[in-house]
Amino acid sequence: MIPGIPRRLAGNLNPSNAVAALIQLEDGRYLMQHRDNVPSIWYPGLWGCFGGAVDEGENPAEAIRRELYEELNVSITKAEYFTRFDFDLSTIGKSAYYRIYYVVPMSRAERERIVLHEGQGVQAFSGEELLNEMRLAPYDAFALFLYHNRRRISERASSLS
Repeated sequence: MIPGIPRRLAGNLNPSNAVAALIQLEDGRYLMQHRDNVPSIWYPGLWGCFGGAVDEGENPAEAIRRELYEELNVSITKAEYFTRFDFDLSTIGKSAYYRIYYVVPMSRAERERIVLHEGQGVQAFSGEELLNEMRLAPYDAFALFLYHNRRRISERASSLS
């Protein structure tokens, strides 16, 4: 068993192209969603980034704005592309899918106005808390690791050049 990954899931899981937000508050903490504990969703009961599926005909930037409005009742003004993960599931009878991460800064005033419409809870955590103590959806954990350590990764990469 992989820590943090449920052993049993009920129903079919349907992969789709998706977007997710690395919501960073003014104090540097990240705003996270405690996912519903519904066995038919990806990574039930874990903490993860807000976001979701990209609808047919929708571009990813539109999707992240729509998802954050649906889930938190916020209209974001800035979403900066960070990274994209591609998943080739052809060996299990599915297609290739992507998950695009955007960095979304959020002010204290915006944070105070959010209304949670999806998930068990919303809470802010430091990067260290998230990466060392929390049960995170694996792809969100990797995106957070990359973003939180971007300077270390960039410095290491440039020192090898």
